[in-house]
Amino acid sequence: MARRKQIGRRVEGWKAKSWYKVYAPDSFEKTYIGDTISGNPENVMGRVMQTTLGEMTQDYSKQSIKMRFRINNVAGDAAYTEFVGHEVTRDYLRALVKRRTSRIDSIVLATTNDGKKVRLTITCLTLSRANISQVHAIRKLITDQLVQTASKMDFESFVKEIVSGDAARELFKNIKLIYPVRRVDIIKSRLEEAAVLTPITA
Repeated sequence: MARRKQIGRRVEGWKAKSWYKVYAPDSFEKTYIGDTISGNPENVMGRVMQTTLGEMTQDYSKQSIKMRFRINNVAGDAAYTEFVGHEVTRDYLRALVKRRTSRIDSIVLATTNDGKKVRLTITCLTLSRANISQVHAIRKLITDQLVQTASKMDFESFVKEIVSGDAARELFKNIKLIYPVRRVDIIKSRLEEAAVLTPITA
């Protein structure tokens, strides 16, 4: 009898909970990315949802790109999110690396013009081994270019530039002027705390 009551309480507790449909932000066309359940909408806030870019776009050549979104608004049975990061899978990275070439990794902290800080990890794969001065020059170019690009864009536009591959393509064009490269990828991004913006006075 006690066991039946326990099961009954569990079923009642489950019934009291509601399902929320979760959507990506405007920069990803508010694509539906999944569901989450809670007995209280306040508890839905802050939850992080993970999916792949392939699932979001129905382009399964992009299954190697993992996307993370944090719920920051709940309206009725809908939950809306902000982008908090992406990362490519290890298998994808492993397939890119070839012998007798250099893999140059850089970490860049860039700030968008609406005050969002984004930590980026970039990998550059050369056609042959680069020397130390070339590696330093490539890292400097990557840092300068991404910091400058971010400063001219709002957060959502910059995220789109990163995830679409446009930012990596622009890097590739300029890096190959320094040293022959095979590929440039932004393999990871993470939203950091918002920067303090200085008000612009007229």
